[in-house]
Amino acid sequence: MMAKLRILQVDSFTSEPFKGNPAGVCLLHEEATESWMQSVAAEMNLPETAFLVCRAGSEFSIRWFTPTVEVPLCGHGTLASAHVLWEEEVVCSEATITFHPNEGILSAQRESGWIRLDFPAVPVDESAAPRALAKALGCRPVSVYENAFPAYLAELDSEETVRRLEPDLAVLRRGGAGTCIVTARSETSECDFVSRFFAPGLGIDEDPVTGAAHCSLGPYWAKRLGKNELTGYQVSKRGGIVRVRVRGDRVDLLGEAVTVMRGELLA
Repeated sequence: MMAKLRILQVDSFTSEPFKGNPAGVCLLHEEATESWMQSVAAEMNLPETAFLVCRAGSEFSIRWFTPTVEVPLCGHGTLASAHVLWEEEVVCSEATITFHPNEGILSAQRESGWIRLDFPAVPVDESAAPRALAKALGCRPVSVYENAFPAYLAELDSEETVRRLEPDLAVLRRGGAGTCIVTARSETSECDFVSRFFAPGLGIDEDPVTGAAHCSLGPYWAKRLGKNELTGYQVSKRGGIVRVRVRGDRVDLLGEAVTVMRGELLA
């Protein structure tokens, strides 16, 4: 691999360092091998590390890796990538950035001090959840759905239940429900819904703030609450805000980001 690649660590869906969801962003000169990117992501040991290659102008190939696997969609890694490309002056501050993952097209724009991501909506369907899900959560969900990732979306009876949840991650991993979003309507006026995201099957016990989960949470709560502009708060230990606009088969995810580390990758 070429020497002295720029690599940064960014906290996404927050304006404060050490909150939100940390992501690595690696700026590549050319396409890298999957095994090398996976090794770098394992070394970074963050929920996801994004790898970018410039195609032309403000168009970039993007791939995301957890410490153990590549994932098909990642909101906080994309938010961090857009933040880095503007902050490091790789693209001009007013440019719309177009990302090309393995499938589909994503974009990022600045909007009133926030970063707006154009992502696909990921609908959910009612599901006959595996028995292990309720056992792992330690409570009986109000309803359970499933999306195409696949991930289960379990609505719980209250925000307090979501906040206090201490799932048995080993049961989640073994029982075929290794990726699970839990959510409830917010009990305050500051946001519309709360959530948490557990993904032991992807090598992430609990993801602090999950943009991709809001591709399902946004449409789900838009239908329940009768509004297409919502604010979600992911109530992990680090916590973070994701604003969502539902636009048919697309969603806008709006968030903030802050760089906490810059370095060079020498291997």
